[in-house]
Amino acid sequence: MQATEPKPRARLPLAVVALGLTSFFTDAASEMIFPLLPAFLVTLGAGAGFLGLIEGLADAIASLLKLASGYAADRFTRKRPMVLFGYGVAAFVRPLFALATAPWHVLLVRATDRIGKGVRSSPRDVLIAKAAEPGQLGRAFGFHRAMDHAGAVVGPLLATLLLWLGLSLRQIFWVAIIPGFFSLLCILVVKESPDVHSVPAPSEADAPPSTSPALPLPVAFKGYLAILLLFSLGNSSDAFLLLRARELGIPVGMIAVLWMVLHVSKLVSSYLGGDLSDRMPRAKLITAGWAVYALTYLGLGLATRASHVWLLFIVYGTYYGLTEPAEKALVKELAPAAGQGKAFGYYNFIVGVSAVPAGLLTGGLWQHFGPLAALATGAGFASCASLALAIFQRATAARA
Repeated sequence: MQATEPKPRARLPLAVVALGLTSFFTDAASEMIFPLLPAFLVTLGAGAGFLGLIEGLADAIASLLKLASGYAADRFTRKRPMVLFGYGVAAFVRPLFALATAPWHVLLVRATDRIGKGVRSSPRDVLIAKAAEPGQLGRAFGFHRAMDHAGAVVGPLLATLLLWLGLSLRQIFWVAIIPGFFSLLCILVVKESPDVHSVPAPSEADAPPSTSPALPLPVAFKGYLAILLLFSLGNSSDAFLLLRARELGIPVGMIAVLWMVLHVSKLVSSYLGGDLSDRMPRAKLITAGWAVYALTYLGLGLATRASHVWLLFIVYGTYYGLTEPAEKALVKELAPAAGQGKAFGYYNFIVGVSAVPAGLLTGGLWQHFGPLAALATGAGFASCASLALAIFQRATAARA
């Protein structure tokens, strides 16, 4: 009997590809500027304390708006205008760093940039979830995250090349408007329908849902968010890992290379991990990712050589690939169809706002007890969350 050829996988929808390219160009523009901001602030007379104020305020603004935009996304039939507005604000405001003559100007531009991120994130996730065909939800989110990380690789390379060509910091900030413009062109390719797989009657599609935002989120979804919060309280900024790399002997000139190596690992693992999450239980994949996180943090705490750092950073990148696509796909599966925006809003809010206490906890432990205590605590949070999610997955499967 003749063997049948395996059926080729369906291509990702055009909307998913376009939104992925949007994130690629947006992150390329952002990462052309962000690594240069500390040095630029020094020229304006500001130091590390003001940089911390800028980033803390920016994260707070983005987190709150992600939650609000999630609620708003459920009240409007079409999500693309919100996504276009959010990316548009960032594209046109970000290059205005070039006009800054005082530190508070940088604060204003950065805060406005994060307003755009807060407005676009939750409705964009809803668009991806709606556009993805059954069986490719994880791959869709994995592709999007891979494009995001690809932009984070290309951006610093472009900035380095422009510096080598003799451009000033302000000139590079202006050049960043070019990839930002391309990001907006990609959004215009997205063709949105109220629901790809279940289109309501015309009378229902024309009116925004008035009751869906009031629907309570399922208990299973709330439990998932509680476990995610537990993990996030120990998930501090990757800047601490760069600090540890410096302590272990990585030269200043190689830190940017190490950062790009991490993003390449994120890029590859995000696409592969998203595809894998469509083939196995998503909770198990997230549990494995958090275990990788715990082992990496503990490994960096115990490391004694610079060579250890390179290997651990590559392994650490796989944590992102195992978790980010699966986490968002699980949000879509656990939340009611009428409350997708609100669900993604809560998810993005928890991930964002918990970065503040996580950073304070890690920083305090690092300062008073050393890097091993700080990183081991992060590993402990991840281990507890991994165990809790494994129990959650079994309980959910038993009720199904």
